[in-house]
Amino acid sequence: MPRNLDMTALRSFVAVADSGGVTRAAGLLNLTQSAVSMQLKRLEEGLGLSLMDRSRRGIALTAEGDQLLAYARRMVSLNDEAIGRMTSQEFEGEVMLGVPHDIVYPFIPQVLQKFAAAYPRMRANLLSLYTRQLQDLYRRGQCGIILTTEQEIMEGGEVLSDTPLSWVGARGGQAWRRLPLRLAFARSCIFRSEVVDALDRAGIPWEMAVEAESERAIEATVSADLAITADLEGTAPPFLERIPHGGALPELRSYHINLYVSEVIRGKAELALADLVREAYRNPVTNPAVNTAQTDLLPVPENP
Repeated sequence: MPRNLDMTALRSFVAVADSGGVTRAAGLLNLTQSAVSMQLKRLEEGLGLSLMDRSRRGIALTAEGDQLLAYARRMVSLNDEAIGRMTSQEFEGEVMLGVPHDIVYPFIPQVLQKFAAAYPRMRANLLSLYTRQLQDLYRRGQCGIILTTEQEIMEGGEVLSDTPLSWVGARGGQAWRRLPLRLAFARSCIFRSEVVDALDRAGIPWEMAVEAESERAIEATVSADLAITADLEGTAPPFLERIPHGGALPELRSYHINLYVSEVIRGKAELALADLVREAYRNPVTNPAVNTAQTDLLPVPENP
């Protein structure tokens, strides 16, 4: 049978070691001296070890006591952190994270899952809109943490990734071979003007086959091989693929994925959510979902 250390006894042990005596420790813990002494005795009996050298005047730790003290401090600290996080009103409420449709995968599901595990009393709401709409909400203070896809960066932002824009079509599709080239883009999509300008410079005729604010409508049209679109590499849904055009279509520029955290964000939970986003982008090698998305274009979130 595994044995468990008594957290109350550990707390008394740490207090005695730090304060230098049972009397002071009892005052700090708001306990009687006899209660603290009893807890120390119980801890020693449970371990079968002598933790205090009582042959001297005052309190001194034995070698075993010194070794236990480091563990005891960590255990008490972790206990207090867990209790505080689970019960403190500081970790209650909700936080909103704004992310463009096209970069929700592969990282954001993992970020939200980890945040929910660390802050179970906080409610994380994902707001998925286009970059321009998220920027507007951010400026108005209606969304304190946002990701954007931009070629520049606004004041106060930080670049998390620099990702190429690539042509995307149906798996095995032929729509990219037909002229005029039929395109499918939302009216608010920030990539639309980039694609149109690139085609115009290359002298390739085109027409807009779909103009809608619904990503589903665009995906359905492209997957039916009735048009093509453009997405950041590694973010296309599994039923679409990068077009192997071999230079028949113009190369597209890269875009920054930027993070903005409002200066009014001060809560530990909100700042922790922003840190989780940073960590996801800065350490993609350790994330199997990223490797899958970049090779097979399958946005599969990690299950930690």
